[in-house]
Amino acid sequence: MNKITPAPRTSWFIGVALTLLIAGCQKAPEEAATPAAQPGAPVVAAKPEPPAKPELPPLYRDIERRTFQFFWDTTNNVNGLTPDRYPSRPFASIAAVGYALTAYPIGIENGWVSRTQAVDRTLTTLKFFRDLPQGPGATGTGGYKGFYYHFLDMDEGLRRNTRVELSSVDTALLIMGVLFAQSYYDGDDKREQEIRDIADTLYKRVDWTFLQNNKPLISMGWYPESGMIPHDWKGYNEAMMVYVLAMASPTHPVAPEAWDVWTRSYEELWGVYQGQEYLTFGPHFGHQYSHVWIDFRGIQDEYMREKGMDYFENSRRATYAQRAYAIENPMKWKGYGENVWGLTASDGPRHTVQEYRGEQRKFLDYSARGVGFRENFDDGTIAPTAALGSLPFAPEIVIPAAVEMHERYGDYLYSSYGFLDSFNPSFDYDVPLGTGRLVPGKGWVASDYLGIDQGPILAMAANYRNEFVWNVMKKNRYIRDGLKKAGFQGGWLDAKTEQAAQAAPTAPPAPADLDAAAARALGTAESRANQAAQPEAARPQQPE
Repeated sequence: MNKITPAPRTSWFIGVALTLLIAGCQKAPEEAATPAAQPGAPVVAAKPEPPAKPELPPLYRDIERRTFQFFWDTTNNVNGLTPDRYPSRPFASIAAVGYALTAYPIGIENGWVSRTQAVDRTLTTLKFFRDLPQGPGATGTGGYKGFYYHFLDMDEGLRRNTRVELSSVDTALLIMGVLFAQSYYDGDDKREQEIRDIADTLYKRVDWTFLQNNKPLISMGWYPESGMIPHDWKGYNEAMMVYVLAMASPTHPVAPEAWDVWTRSYEELWGVYQGQEYLTFGPHFGHQYSHVWIDFRGIQDEYMREKGMDYFENSRRATYAQRAYAIENPMKWKGYGENVWGLTASDGPRHTVQEYRGEQRKFLDYSARGVGFRENFDDGTIAPTAALGSLPFAPEIVIPAAVEMHERYGDYLYSSYGFLDSFNPSFDYDVPLGTGRLVPGKGWVASDYLGIDQGPILAMAANYRNEFVWNVMKKNRYIRDGLKKAGFQGGWLDAKTEQAAQAAPTAPPAPADLDAAAARALGTAESRANQAAQPEAARPQQPE
């Protein structure tokens, strides 16, 4: 889940772990004056029933194409490393690489790149990670025990600096992309065979037991200088994928009881917020990341069987709660409403306290923003990925949000690679900014795209159109095995449906986009122009 920058994300994890006994993944924001659920018997809204599948407007094809181009254009084609953010491009994010590996087949299916081009890029990436030095030293390596450091140098692939951790969840995001490539490239061509073989090597090399300081749980990470991060992954958050991968490992598995302990804290997180009854996690990426690759519709672990629902429905309710919060807008931020909503980990204007509507309000730069009945932080910063990355959950409210944000803010929020990371119409203070820029009369807007925010936008659109990413991943034996060891049953995991999923061909290619070449040229030209216009020293750097 960069989602996130090194220091802010680590401190958020620690703060949530200490206060909620769950693992979060960002700088721990101070509680804001947002209403929490009251004790007693809260009113629960009727379960939102999805209408007939809404059709995507033409805008969405443009969003998808531009978002794909982010990964294709900004990735280092010599080693396959994808920048954490662009155009700042200070370092690579291994999580962003996982999303890039997932993006390339989406590009193939849409006719935006050829299969040969995508195979070349994928093979370059996998070979680079296979050959990247590993070891316990503080410098000169890119990882250890099969895990990789959260942030790597864009050229050499080595650990960015001593503040960067060996990350379990970011390695999981990388490996999900690796296994997606393994299942997608199923041809007899020697290079596709090599992709499958290297993917197997990378997955089997991860020693999940190394990070088990408190068995059966898995730690958030490790530093050569100080050892294990003392906080473990406990539910509910984006790290479901960590345990699915760890339990399925054929070489270094963790015991299946890990899932029981992971879910043990769920009852503290189950409740009612904004009329929705669900497992809460404030920043919305926690309801999205594992869902990018795993289709949780109709499959249930023991906890969800008792609740009579599934994790997909949980994310749907969380999405409705986010929108309801924006409509209520208890903090009276500018712009919030029925079709302008979405709080997650994202860039923000800067760390400062300013007067807003007669009271002191705290604003942050990169941080986790979100709401729920357990934790709240909202400084008026909206991230389009929070809504757009939830497209399959609630298309009837996500599509209007995408359209309205584009119509109202697109002149300065929508550019070469789709939606910039975030914006804050309420922040118009004449103070030095940590990143982004002020638009006269419109507030603050980010200047970067973030790979971990671009990824869910693109992949979830593909899942909405034809379940593409989900269906490819259903064919991966490791994912199926990990889910079964976690106790998931039903739906596509049943024997008959599982056999059909393994035999099912990849979704047929979508019609080639005749404007793809023009879009690539335009996106590259615009991005280079923006970068060239900004002096190197003035370009915002992601905080570390």
